[in-house]
Amino acid sequence: MKRGYTLGNRKVAIIGAGFVGSTVAYALSLRDIAREIVLIDHNRDKAEGEALDIRHGLPALGTADLYAGDYSDCGDCDLIIIAAGRKRAAGESRTDLAGENVRILWDVVSSVQKYYTRGSVLLISNPVDILTYKASEWLGLPNGHVFGTGCILDSSRFVRVIADYVGLSTGVVQGYLVGEHGESQVPIWSRVTVGGIPIGEYCSEVCIAWNEAVRAELAERTRSMGTEIIRAKGKTHFGIATCVCQLADAILNQRPTIACVSSPLLGEHGVRDVALSVPSVIGPGGVQQRIREHWAPEEYRGFFDAVENVRAVLRRFA
Repeated sequence: MKRGYTLGNRKVAIIGAGFVGSTVAYALSLRDIAREIVLIDHNRDKAEGEALDIRHGLPALGTADLYAGDYSDCGDCDLIIIAAGRKRAAGESRTDLAGENVRILWDVVSSVQKYYTRGSVLLISNPVDILTYKASEWLGLPNGHVFGTGCILDSSRFVRVIADYVGLSTGVVQGYLVGEHGESQVPIWSRVTVGGIPIGEYCSEVCIAWNEAVRAELAERTRSMGTEIIRAKGKTHFGIATCVCQLADAILNQRPTIACVSSPLLGEHGVRDVALSVPSVIGPGGVQQRIREHWAPEEYRGFFDAVENVRAVLRRFA
């Protein structure tokens, strides 16, 4: 736990009652992770409706007190989740949302600041790396208190793709992506294991093809998953809600975990002044530590390409 950080009543505010925000509220309620959940939206009726719909099932499955509220309810939260913003449409990249969602974020952050006294701030809205950096800049909170979901969902998709390829349960596959939550995400193949065995060694042992073409296909399948889901159903919300539960549990229930999330880098891998995903220890107070690993040369090249890509977008909002 971060020195001097004390948890309160395991209270969560979720700002944005659209598909993502309401699904996060539903997932947190089913997992019984928080004691109190407040759903905030500029459309109060929408927040009220979503809160009531979720509350009606809680007597059988959960104990959280869930209700619609306003920004004044953020004051005593241990976790504030920002899911406000326009969602990505078919054919759009995440960075296409930058201009509109940065403006929305400014309004949200300005409203939160009036009441903020404690807690971590978690960004979900896209482009998450851009919004995480701007929210951290505007809020001025201690290192790690503001972070974004980043590549946590990409990493979950990555593990699923690899598990399907080798024909095993996801429980035996370890792997993750770093960099941008977007087109320049970087799979760290040098760290992928199956049952604790490096994946190349495992595939060789069981006679499964493992080469550059296979890796490229799996990486592209992972990268395009969000686009495919949006094309098929118009939105993504279940996967990210599950990932947020993992992070919220680490923060609210003091069960630190390691996940690839986005936060402003302070010299890790020689990089500053940009928010990107690297493996990080998450616990009470948010990102407790960013882990400095050694990657393969081509993985570093991909990561530095992501740095430049995200910086190029940030320059528009300097």
